[in-house]
Amino acid sequence: MSILFRCDSSYALGLGHMMRCLVLAKEYPKEAVHFACRDLDGNINSQIPYPLHVVPSNEPEEIIKLILALHVEMLIIDHYGINYEAERKIKEKTGVKILVLDDTYEKHCCDIVRNPNLCADASRYEGLVPSHCELQCGIPLIREEFYREKACAREKITDIFLAMGGADTANLSIPILNALPKTLHVSVLTTSANKNLATLQAFVKTTPNVTLHVNSEEVAKLLHQSRFAIISPSTLVHEVLFMDVPFLAIKTAPNQADMVAYLQAQGYPTMDRWDEALFEHTLRSSFAHWHL
Repeated sequence: MSILFRCDSSYALGLGHMMRCLVLAKEYPKEAVHFACRDLDGNINSQIPYPLHVVPSNEPEEIIKLILALHVEMLIIDHYGINYEAERKIKEKTGVKILVLDDTYEKHCCDIVRNPNLCADASRYEGLVPSHCELQCGIPLIREEFYREKACAREKITDIFLAMGGADTANLSIPILNALPKTLHVSVLTTSANKNLATLQAFVKTTPNVTLHVNSEEVAKLLHQSRFAIISPSTLVHEVLFMDVPFLAIKTAPNQADMVAYLQAQGYPTMDRWDEALFEHTLRSSFAHWHL
C-alpha cells in the first residue's frame, strides 16, 4: 500500500497537525509513506523522515498528480485549507481511499474520519460524512517516546513545564514567565518555527530560573521531570494526561474550544483566554500548597 499524507506547518499554522501526522505515519510500513507539503515560512519539513513532495498550493489538482504518479492507495489529509469540494474532486478523479484528521466537525467526502481528541463526539458527524464513512473518535495519537519515558523513574527537578505550542502563535511564553514567581525553575519548550524565538532567547538570558529548549528531542523527559505543566489545549494535552502531570491549559485558538470545554467538565483547570490576574488566581487557588 502506498500512502500519501497532505499537511503543512509554518509560523502561522503551528505544528500540531504535522506532529500528529508523523505519529500516525508510524502505523504504516515506512517504505509506503510519502508526505506532500508546501514550503511555508517556519515549516519543519526537514524533520519529516519520509519522501517529501513539495506542492505549491492547496489545489486538489496538485494532490491528484501525486496520487497518480505515486500510485497512492490511501490519502491522509490533516489540513483546514482542504475542504469537502477538494476531497470530492480527488475522490472522483482517482478513487483513492481518503482518511481525514478532523478536530472541528467539518463536512467531508472521505472513507474514514479520525478525530483523535479525547473530547471527540462521533454523533456530531451525522450528516457531515457519507453513510459508509468509518468514524474513529477519541483515540489519542501519543508519540512513542512517551511510552518509553513513562516506564522510567524520574526525579521532579523542574517546577514548571511551559509549552504554548511549537510556534507559540499567541506569543504567550514571555507574559506567562513574567507572571510566574522568579523562585520557580521553569523549562520552556518551543521550536525554530516560533517567529518570536529571538525575543524569547534574549529574555531567557536575563532570567536564570528559566531554561529554554528549542527543537527538543526529549519532550517526554522534560515533562516527566516537571511538577506542573502550563500548556495550550492542543494535542499536547493527551501526552500530559498520559504522563499524569498536573497542568493548566490556556486557550490560544478558536479550534481549542471543544478541548477546553471537555477539560472543564472533567474538573481540570483551564483559562478561556490569557489574563494575568486570572492566571495568578487560578494557580494560587488550585495549588495553594505551592505558596505561589
